Amino acid sequence: MRHAPALPRLRTSCAAAAVALLGVAALPAQAQSLMQMVEQASGYDAQWQSARANLDAAISRGEQARAGLLPQVGLQAQSQYSHTAISNPELRLNGPNHQIGITASQPLYRPANRIALEQGRLGGDIARLQLDAASQDLLVRVAQAYFDVLAAQDSTVFVSAQKAAVQEQLAAARRNFDVGTATITDSREAEARFDLVRAQEIAADNDLTVKRLALDNTVGSPGNKPWPLKQPVLLPATTPDNVLMWVDQAQSEQPQIRIAQLATDNARLDTKKAETGHLPTVDLQATVGRQLYPKGSITMPTNGYNANQATVGVVLNVPLFAGFSVQNRVKETLALETKAEADLDNARRTVAQNVRSAFFGLQSSASQVKALEAAEASSQLALDANLTGYQVGVRINIDVLNAQSQLYQTKRDLALARYNSLLGQLKLKQAAGTLTLNDIAVLDRSMLASDAPALAIPANPTAPVATPAAATPPATAAPR
Repeated sequence: MRHAPALPRLRTSCAAAAVALLGVAALPAQAQSLMQMVEQASGYDAQWQSARANLDAAISRGEQARAGLLPQVGLQAQSQYSHTAISNPELRLNGPNHQIGITASQPLYRPANRIALEQGRLGGDIARLQLDAASQDLLVRVAQAYFDVLAAQDSTVFVSAQKAAVQEQLAAARRNFDVGTATITDSREAEARFDLVRAQEIAADNDLTVKRLALDNTVGSPGNKPWPLKQPVLLPATTPDNVLMWVDQAQSEQPQIRIAQLATDNARLDTKKAETGHLPTVDLQATVGRQLYPKGSITMPTNGYNANQATVGVVLNVPLFAGFSVQNRVKETLALETKAEADLDNARRTVAQNVRSAFFGLQSSASQVKALEAAEASSQLALDANLTGYQVGVRINIDVLNAQSQLYQTKRDLALARYNSLLGQLKLKQAAGTLTLNDIAVLDRSMLASDAPALAIPANPTAPVATPAAATPPATAAPR
């Protein structure tokens, strides 16, 4: 019978090491909440800034279209020198003449301009929806980087705890070999497992470094440290727990569908505008000016005179034939209208599929969490049983090592499944087009450790993000 008197101490020291390592990871210095990182990223992220600038441009573009319905006023001035010679009766006149005047035009009937104004408004609405989509994408990208760092931190913690446990097992195997109660095989197996865990520790440290760099790149500042999850972890339920309700909600809320719908409306307006090429236009025009002839003119060859002139009238322009350009333009817009309708159908189908995939992916993650929680408890019992069996000589060292590996792998898988479940909640709402900063605030309040700063839910979660100063609490304005 083998006997290992140091094993009770092994079990206690392994548990203490794991708790200590988790405690260190759970209390990062100057850690930040997910909302704080979103606030920082909004002032740095190029994609969100691009969408915001595009909205500003679209609003200005819409105001440009209004000019086609407003008066146009211009100042004209010219100066020229003329030479006139008449043979019978003989008359020669050389001299300059100057003209200056103001012209004004007010469109009275220009249907194409009114349609262009409506299209300008549609362009602004499309840009707002694009900014909304970019805001939701920013929230998910920041959350992805945030949870990736937490998962990598947990992985290093569990690998370090496993390394400590294997090191204790190696020491016990060597002591047992020295006293003759174990074979050299136990020591060799423990050494091989220790070397393997060291390699895993190196890989985990490197992965954590990469994930932290990715978070820094997303947020736009170095040294970001996310707050860990509360313990015990209580994952939020999916509400509503019906995929058809999520799909129906997405059909009315998803920015991708709403953008495609507005693009279809814009294509129909393009057709109407093309058809106005056959219609007349009516403008009110007025001119007031002054003409100066310092040496007279051919009609009044005096020493010089000035003349004031003012005109007002209505100008009618009726297109008769334009080389079939109007007819072909109408054909083009009709084809583009059909294309926009097909794009709308495709957007609806794509969004519905994305919502279903996100919903069932979230359901799968929740089921995995429950299964892994049960597996964690079972793996812990299996490890305890193997440690006891090894102590009394009915189990060998490799059995304990395998049980340790299974337990810590299960812990890593469970931590990753929890982060995937939380991220899946955000991705499902993004797929449905309903993700807002309010969801981030609620998630922060449920996931922050007990000593993390309290967060208030913003009063207007759809407001644009304002870039906050460094080391300030989360602002109430953020992307939708």
